Amino acid sequence: MSKRELIEPTPGDKRYARRDDDGRFTEMVDVGKSLAQDQKRQAKHEAPKGQGDRGDRRN
Repeated sequence: MSKRELIEPTPGDKRYARRDDDGRFTEMVDVGKSLAQDQKRQAKHEAPKGQGDRGDRRN
């Protein structure tokens, strides 16, 4: 499982992207939507660093 990386394809449009072993994009999610969903839920488990979308993070 690769870490998420922050990309900005156009100015003001930031996204989290995940790549496969060949370097191609496998998933992309808008940063605003990702952070909004993280704030709505209470964390039950901790996710490893760089894997925030794969589990919960405690604040």
